[in-house]
Amino acid sequence: MTKRTWALGLFLLTMVLGLTPGPIIPLMASCALADAFNAKPGAWEMTITTLTTGMPAPPDMLAQMSPEQRAKIEAMMQARAGKPSTHVLPSCITQKDLDEDRIIKESDDEDRCTQKIITKSANKLVLEKTCPAPRAATSKMTMEAKTPESIVASIDMVQGGAKGKVHVDMQGHWLRASCAGID
Repeated sequence: MTKRTWALGLFLLTMVLGLTPGPIIPLMASCALADAFNAKPGAWEMTITTLTTGMPAPPDMLAQMSPEQRAKIEAMMQARAGKPSTHVLPSCITQKDLDEDRIIKESDDEDRCTQKIITKSANKLVLEKTCPAPRAATSKMTMEAKTPESIVASIDMVQGGAKGKVHVDMQGHWLRASCAGID
């Protein structure tokens, strides 16, 4: 996984929670029975809009903070709640990523999560993902290849034990075949 790709996943997580890495965006598992996702490999530009409602930080994480830190984090998250936040980031998607349905990559603790592919075709992928404690979360993702050069995705996540939800909309457009310049 390249530094830029890992940074995209970490950025999304940090942007949503404003805190520390953990699961939010599904890492798509390989499914040998269906075709690879119909998108071109190479450099992509991803426009990511997140909307947080409630308090999505896990209670156990908040419990580890000092009262001052917790109050500051809670105030920051409440101030951002209900207000969409949009960022544009470059990403590199390889042919291997497409073959393994790893269009969106995530943090290293991914191996403890389970996922279920609901539907899969060359143009659409829908899956559900569940991650256990200490960062328990459930999410559903729908990704569509509008064309080989245009993808859209939506992700809805609820963190276990947290009183909040996160919705992510993503639009990607292909830039070029080479990922040069994207770490």
